[in-house]
Amino acid sequence: MDEQDIINWSAVARNAFEKQLSNLEFFKEFAKDSTMTEEDAIRLGRAVNKKVGEHYRKIHEKKR
Repeated sequence: MDEQDIINWSAVARNAFEKQLSNLEFFKEFAKDSTMTEEDAIRLGRAVNKKVGEHYRKIHEKKR
């Protein structure tokens, strides 16, 4: 517990908030001219999840 007293938690939190805000600004700028709808994003996410699942199932089956 004494070692944790040395950590400047305010600075850690501030850095985390700054990083999150920076990421949010980046994604807002990235997506501002996008024509992708929320439905498109959900459909794409499901397709990616399915392919990733298939990939890892194949890897897991080979290890057996």
